[in-house]
Amino acid sequence: QVQLVESGGGLVQAGGSLRLSCACSGRIFSRHGMGWFRQAPGKEREFVAAISWNGGTHYTDSVKGRFTVSRDNAKTTVYLQMNSLKPEDTAVYYCASDSSEFRTNALGIDKAYDYWGQGTQVTVSS
Repeated sequence: QVQLVESGGGLVQAGGSLRLSCACSGRIFSRHGMGWFRQAPGKEREFVAAISWNGGTHYTDSVKGRFTVSRDNAKTTVYLQMNSLKPEDTAVYYCASDSSEFRTNALGIDKAYDYWGQGTQVTVSS
């Protein structure tokens, strides 16, 4: 059974930084892309960032230059480094594992993912 466990959320002031981690077990991690999504109160879940199995990265425009997604295949963990945080980044952040192996496209679409973490709250105060 595939399990994704996120950590690293919290409360931070605007301009601060946080690093989210997502540990994956139950599948061959190195073969799957990983994504980060977020959902703010009253809003739909939205794509934030993704990293393909071979390290290609994708970001939504609002986080480009501030967030960095990375992966450590030896630790089967994906990270989201978030810098210059803004109040509008406040949301529950979810990691997800791509349902396909060796895919390099369509990682910004939530339907590409079949397993999701429980979410971690990120709150940015102004």
